[in-house]
Amino acid sequence: MTWSFAVFFVVVLALLTAANVHVYRWANRAFPIPARAQLALRWILGLSIVGMALGRALDLVAPSAAARAVSFVALVIELSVLISVAFLLVVDLVRFLHGRVARLRHRTTAPTPPVTSMTAKPAEPELATPPLSEATELLIPRRTLLTQAAVGSAFLIGGSSAWYGALVGRHDYAIEEVPLRLAGLSKALDGFSIVQLSDIHIGSFVGDAELNAGFEFVRRAKPDLVVLTGDLLDHDARLAERLGRFVRRLVPLAREGVVAITGNHDYYAGVEPTVAALRAAGARVLRNDGYVIGGAQGFALLGVDDVRAYRFEVNGGPDLGRAIGSLPLVDGRHAARDLPRVLLCHNPSYFEDAAGQVELQLSGHTHGGQVNVIVRPAEVFLKNGWVAGRYERSGSQLYVNRGFGTAGPPARIGAPPEITRAVLVA
Repeated sequence: MTWSFAVFFVVVLALLTAANVHVYRWANRAFPIPARAQLALRWILGLSIVGMALGRALDLVAPSAAARAVSFVALVIELSVLISVAFLLVVDLVRFLHGRVARLRHRTTAPTPPVTSMTAKPAEPELATPPLSEATELLIPRRTLLTQAAVGSAFLIGGSSAWYGALVGRHDYAIEEVPLRLAGLSKALDGFSIVQLSDIHIGSFVGDAELNAGFEFVRRAKPDLVVLTGDLLDHDARLAERLGRFVRRLVPLAREGVVAITGNHDYYAGVEPTVAALRAAGARVLRNDGYVIGGAQGFALLGVDDVRAYRFEVNGGPDLGRAIGSLPLVDGRHAARDLPRVLLCHNPSYFEDAAGQVELQLSGHTHGGQVNVIVRPAEVFLKNGWVAGRYERSGSQLYVNRGFGTAGPPARIGAPPEITRAVLVA
């Protein structure tokens, strides 16, 4: 994993450097920037890249408020750059197409040179250039104005949306009340409520203030069961104790307690300390395992490991068959055959395998795209487009939670952090 992370870091650094250069060149091309302002802009863009790496390194070696502040500012500046570049690429495309059209038009409308005899007297050279028409004189300023408007809008949208997402959007918590009809559910459990928290990412930008807010939302939701669907830590196993304190507060809020599964970031941080902290706090951790809630009139709750666990453990990864096989006998009948199944799996992509074998899968991982300006790019780049909300396949349902915290830039745009209150309907 060390080499893969190094390659990933180099690729990200190269892309960010290219994005910064693109923004700098467009700023100088579109606006008359004084030399001192150009120098300041170069320093800001350069230091933001250095600050990202330095802030993360300091936070790992010696966590402090200063290191977090450096990372926060640097990451938001780089997010501003990336959003601006997305719009500048549209400007680049328009300029390219305009240039192609102009060249084609010039070729088709260029006058054919007249045929002259060998003895014809050569034309006298013009002694003076005729004055430009008023329309021609206005052409250059108008083009400059349009360019400045387009580039300025890109910078304005990039900067304002990034800072809004960082200062407001990532704390704009929403409780999503989601009724989910469960085939085979007994009327005795009609209305059973599951509160789902996912992708908390306890770390540099999710601390006690955010966890206190999460606790209050869960308390108000009055759940029968709380499920934590992975990525509970961001990158630092030393924060497992903070996760444990949070879970210990959640356990008394639900009569069925807290159930948790692992996510990819829990493996990045250290899965064993994460699982140990969860269990010590009173949570039930399902790793390719399951149990029955409500007895013979209830449902089977299953949990599998993250789809990327194989990178960290021999024979690691989700094993739904093993989880189903772990279910006990209920009144002499095997729960795996007779009870509806609810599956907890961090990555929604596993729904390809689980559909048809479970009635419901609860997932997270995608953060709802996390940064969605005008469009939601994750719907295009993710294989099945399972980004947020409810989906159906082969008679099964999938619900994807947008997540609570953030990964990468500490901002959310068009993807409010979510606490799901799923209500099972018979």
